Amino acid sequence: MFRFISYAIGLVFIFVLALAAVTGLIDSAGAETSEADLVREEFHASNKDVHWSWEGPMGLGVFGGFDDRQLQRGFQVYKEVCSSCHSLKRVAFRSLQDIGFNEAEVKQIAADWINEVPDINPDTGETTTRKATPADTIPLVYPNEIAARAANNNALPPDMSLLTKARPHGSDYLYSLITGYEPVPANFPEDQVSEGLHYNPHFHSLWIAMPPQLSDGLITYADGTPATVDQMGQDVTAFLTWAAEPKMEARKAAGIGTIVFLIIFTAFAYVAYRRVWADVKH
Repeated sequence: MFRFISYAIGLVFIFVLALAAVTGLIDSAGAETSEADLVREEFHASNKDVHWSWEGPMGLGVFGGFDDRQLQRGFQVYKEVCSSCHSLKRVAFRSLQDIGFNEAEVKQIAADWINEVPDINPDTGETTTRKATPADTIPLVYPNEIAARAANNNALPPDMSLLTKARPHGSDYLYSLITGYEPVPANFPEDQVSEGLHYNPHFHSLWIAMPPQLSDGLITYADGTPATVDQMGQDVTAFLTWAAEPKMEARKAAGIGTIVFLIIFTAFAYVAYRRVWADVKH
C-alpha cells in the first residue's frame, strides 16, 4: 500500500512538471517580442574585454593581485568625480591604508571629506554633524532615497560599495559602462529614443540617466599619469573592485597555501601507505 501511494505521488509530480514545461513553451511561443526588445537586442554591446591585474596569468585569477598605485588613482577618480552622487557606505577611511595611503594621509582624507558624519550633540541630544575620522565609513551623499531622487531627476544613484559584485563580470561591465557612451546611431529608430536620457549601448536598456562623467584631462593624477578616459575608467573600476573584495588577495593566498598543504599531505600519505603495506603479499 505504501509503495502504491509513493508511485502515485511520483506520477502526479512528473505530470505537474510536464504540464508546467509544456505551458511555458506555449506561452513562450505565443508571446510577441516588442519593438523595444528587438531594438535592445540589435544595439546592445557586449562588455569590453580588459585584462585586470587581479586576474593573474592567462586570466585564471589564481595568482593575480591589486596594483596599489592604480587603486590610489582610482580612489582619486572616485573622490573627485563619483563621490558627488555615489556613496561608498561600506568602506571605512582607515581601510585606505590597505592600498598604500599612510596613517597621516588617511586622517587628512577623512577630515577633508566633502560630506560630514551625522552625530549627536552630547550636551543637547540634538542631531548634528562632525568631521570624519579614519574610524568612520565614507559618509552618505544623500540622507535618504527621496533626497537622492530629488537631486537626480528621479534617478537613484546606486551605492558603489558592492557595485562590481552586482553583475556577472562586474569589473568589465562597469568599465564598459562608464567608458562606453556613444552618439545615437543614425539607424536607431526615432520612436525608441528616450528623451532626457543618454545613449549607452552597454546599459541593459540602452538609455541611462547618468550623463558621461569622464573626459580626457578631467583630473590631474597625483603621480603624473595621463588622465585619459580609458585610464580613469580602468583605475576607478579597479578601486571599486577592491572596495567590493578588499580581502581578495588574502583569500587567494589562503587558497594557494591550502592547495600546497594538501599536495604535500597527499604525498606523505602515499609514502606512508607504501611503507605500511610493503611487506604484504597479494
